[in-house]
Amino acid sequence: MNHTLSKPLPTSAREEYASTARQHRLTRWLREPLLHFLLLGALLFAVDHVVNGRVDDPHTIRVDASVDEQAIQVFKAARGREPNEEELYALRKVWLDNEVLYREGLALGVDKGDPAIRERVIFKALSVVDSNVKLPPFDDNLLREWFEKHRAKYDEPARFDLQEAVLVGDRSEAAVRAFVETLRKGTAGELNAGLRVFKGRPRSNIVQSYGDEFAKALEQSSSREWVALPTRDGWRAVQLVSITQPRPANFEALRNVVMQDWTDATMAEQRTAAVRALARKYIVKLEPVAK
Repeated sequence: MNHTLSKPLPTSAREEYASTARQHRLTRWLREPLLHFLLLGALLFAVDHVVNGRVDDPHTIRVDASVDEQAIQVFKAARGREPNEEELYALRKVWLDNEVLYREGLALGVDKGDPAIRERVIFKALSVVDSNVKLPPFDDNLLREWFEKHRAKYDEPARFDLQEAVLVGDRSEAAVRAFVETLRKGTAGELNAGLRVFKGRPRSNIVQSYGDEFAKALEQSSSREWVALPTRDGWRAVQLVSITQPRPANFEALRNVVMQDWTDATMAEQRTAAVRALARKYIVKLEPVAK
């Protein structure tokens, strides 16, 4: 996009603007999935552990069971469950990226005046990486192509309004089916049950909460009729109230949003590639994932 200014900005203003823009880009990257455990990892993996690992060979990075153990503990505290194999693998990659940035920061001397503060050293090293990352040229054709590949992010999904009658006690298939028959007769007032109302739930949310089999059966059920449907957690008595049909997104209406999303994604890919290129300087020793 071209912008026309009535007069050029003073040098000091341009430098301040560039510094602010760089800071905003760095902040956005710190929120990206690749490094969303950056600060968490800084708190997790103490500096003395890193220093001890560098004593014999500063060019060797060991990802061992202690890394997994600490990652699992913090993940469990944050999410209420242990990470699955894919999530633990992602945590290992993030930790490795952070460790590379930390060691590069030490090599560049950015720890001077800021000793033993791991996250700040990582951030300073990341600033150096970011200063060398440039956005490639683009046009509307490229943005449209990217938009189509990520259309699911922009399309308005089908949304469900539904009710669930929660039966207290026996929730076996037979009990729930009998309960549904009572609901259809309109005599549920005497039963020990509660009512949950859901409005505008996207299909993905229905699948996440109840399972894909439930979502398919719900779509095929008649509106305003109580039915017994299976979920991953057992049988439920539900009533489909209405379905709002999905609506495709319009590129022209979302062009600015798409451009920003593409920019963020592209810069993230280039930063990640730059960090991974730095990692080639090190020997990485991976121990089996902790069980």
